[in-house]
Amino acid sequence: MANKLYQGTGHRKSSIAKVTMVSGKGNIVVNGRDVNEYFPFPTLVMDLKQPLVYTNTADKFDIKVEVMGGGFSGQAGAVRLGITRALLEYDKNTDPTSDSSFRKILKAKGMITRDSRIKERKKPGLKKARKAPQFSKR
Repeated sequence: MANKLYQGTGHRKSSIAKVTMVSGKGNIVVNGRDVNEYFPFPTLVMDLKQPLVYTNTADKFDIKVEVMGGGFSGQAGAVRLGITRALLEYDKNTDPTSDSSFRKILKAKGMITRDSRIKERKKPGLKKARKAPQFSKR
């Protein structure tokens, strides 16, 4: 019997991550490379693994991620949301009101909500979105 696939898509800033989860030993591959090799900072790796840690499934699934756009921080946030959504798909038959449901656990930690903050547009007459040119009295 083939392993069941669980998929989730995550967005953060201008990054998009497509996450595919199958049962396995806990390997995470991002764009064909190991997660520790792809992300330059261990804090980003720790951040994207949080949903797995909170649900005690860190060594239960192999995860394959395709991520594009943005920088490392946005990509890590997108992967985290994608993993969360894949875990929710895996656990969709559990009663959401029970204390052991992934939805209740992850909702309490703030993992389900998409962080909608994006770069603010540049305004005319300003150097950046809010930074004004230097004022000269004379």
